[in-house]
Amino acid sequence: MSSKEKPTLGGTRIKTRKRNIAAPLDPAAFADVVIQIYLDNDGDLELIAKNIESSNLNFSRYGDTFFEVVFTGGRTQPGTIKPDEGERHPYSIIEFEAKREAILPSVIYIQKILRRKPFLIKNLENVMQRLLQSLELFEENERKKLAIFTALAFSQKLSGLPPETVFQPLVKDNLVAKGLVLSFITDFFKEYLVDNSLEDLISILKRGKIEDNLLDFFPSAKRSAECFSEHFTKAGLVPLVEYNEKKMFEVKLKEMKSALTTQIAEESDISEVVETVKQRFKDAKLPDIEVVRILWDVIMDAVQWSGKNQQQNANSALRQVKTWAKLLNFFCTSGKLELELMYKVQMQCYEDAKLMKLFPEIVRSLYDQDVLAEDTILHWFRKGTNPKGRQTFVKALEPFVNWLEEAEEEE
Repeated sequence: MSSKEKPTLGGTRIKTRKRNIAAPLDPAAFADVVIQIYLDNDGDLELIAKNIESSNLNFSRYGDTFFEVVFTGGRTQPGTIKPDEGERHPYSIIEFEAKREAILPSVIYIQKILRRKPFLIKNLENVMQRLLQSLELFEENERKKLAIFTALAFSQKLSGLPPETVFQPLVKDNLVAKGLVLSFITDFFKEYLVDNSLEDLISILKRGKIEDNLLDFFPSAKRSAECFSEHFTKAGLVPLVEYNEKKMFEVKLKEMKSALTTQIAEESDISEVVETVKQRFKDAKLPDIEVVRILWDVIMDAVQWSGKNQQQNANSALRQVKTWAKLLNFFCTSGKLELELMYKVQMQCYEDAKLMKLFPEIVRSLYDQDVLAEDTILHWFRKGTNPKGRQTFVKALEPFVNWLEEAEEEE
C-alpha cells in the first residue's frame, strides 16, 4: 500500500515571537529639550508650562530628570546634586532670589504641571529627598531658597506632597551636627507661618511624624529645652516656643503619673513614693498645684471598684483615701493647695456617678487625717468658685460644716 503525503499550505512562514526590546535611557537628550524650552521662553514659567504640557516628552520615564532641571537648571550626577555634563538654564529655583515673591511662581508652575501629570509627584519626592540629604553641598543662600520653596509648597498644598518626604531625610547625623538642619528648619518655620497658623504647622509636623522630636533637629550638644526656647525666641517664633513648653510639660506630667501609678498599685512605702514625687517635681519643674492634682488622680485611679455594689465602692474609695492620706498631707503644705485638692475632689465626685454621694465623707476623712484644715473647708463652703455640682455638694456638706462651726464656738 502506497504511503500518502501530508498536505501542506504553500507560501506559509513559521512565526517566531518577537523579543521586547527596551529603548535605551537617554536622560541627557530629555534634559536638553526641557532646558531649550526654558531658554526659548526666557524663563517665562507660564509659557514654559504650556510648552511642557503640549510636548510629547516621556515624563513617565524621565520625571526625576525634569525636576532636576527645575531645581538646579540641568541634570545632576546620579545619586547626588552635583551638576552633570550638558547645557543649563539660569531660571532654576536655586538661581532665584531668596524671597517668597521670587520663588512662589515656581511653586505655582509645578502645581500646574502636577495637575496635568499627577504621577510626577513621586518624582518630585525623589528629587526633594536627594536635595535635602545633600544640604551641605549648597551655599547658605541656596539652602534658604530650598527652605522657602518647601514652606510655600506646603502652604499651597502642592498636590499631595507628603511631609515625611521633607522631614525624614533631614534627620541625618552629619547634617544635624553641622547645624545645617536647624538653620533650614528655622527658615521653613518662619516662611510657613507667614500665611498659616501654628495649628497648621503642628498638623504638618504630626503628619511628618516629628511633632514629638523637634529637638532631633538640634546638634546633640544643644538638645535641651533651654536651647530650644533661646533659639526659636531669637528667630521670632515665640508661639512655637510656647507650644513646645506646653508639650514638654504634658509629657512630664504623663511620665510622673505613670511612675506614681506603678508605685501605688504595688503599694510601695509612702516614703518611697514621696521621694519619687520630690525628684520628678524637681526635674520637671512642675508647679505645686499640678503635683496635688496628679496625686489625687493616681490615688483614686488605683481604687478597685466592684461593679454596681455602691457600699463596697464607697468603702474602697474611703479606704484608699485613708491609706494615702499621709502622701497627700506631705504635699498639701498651704491653704491654697488644700483648696485645690477640695476642688479636685469636687470635680471627680461630680463627674463620677460612683462618687457623687461620697463627697462629704471624703472631705470628712481628709479632715480627720489632717490633710484638709478647718479653715479650708469653711472657705470652700462659703466662697468656693467652682460651680460644678456645687449646690448639691454644699447641701451634703452642711451638717459637717455646722459641726465644725459649733465646735469652733465652743472653743
